Amino acid sequence: MSSGTFLEKTEKFEIERYKKPKDKKLLAKTHVSFSGSPQKHAYDPQKVLLVIDPYSASLSYCEFDKSDISYVEELPNIVDPDGEVMAMVRIWVKKLSVGVRCIPFVVDDTHAVRP
Repeated sequence: MSSGTFLEKTEKFEIERYKKPKDKKLLAKTHVSFSGSPQKHAYDPQKVLLVIDPYSASLSYCEFDKSDISYVEELPNIVDPDGEVMAMVRIWVKKLSVGVRCIPFVVDDTHAVRP
């Protein structure tokens, strides 16, 4: 699979409802929170992408299995200068779950700095 195909813009989706935890302090002991804009996975409906800072020049995102997400909190939406609204959420992922962090970079030779 080429990186151009993998990094194509994906369709936004409505946030699925999760049951609110009885005790957030207990949730914090068993889960880790991540904030960003949720996006549909390009080819796997059982995964979710979370774009960490959608309007940043250095775009990065995380991928999680939906089954590892126990709770979703809606955060205030953000708006770009063109008026495009981006939904933001905080997701609570079970500790010891496997997630994938993707940080695109430009491949190039690194040159040693000489004194």
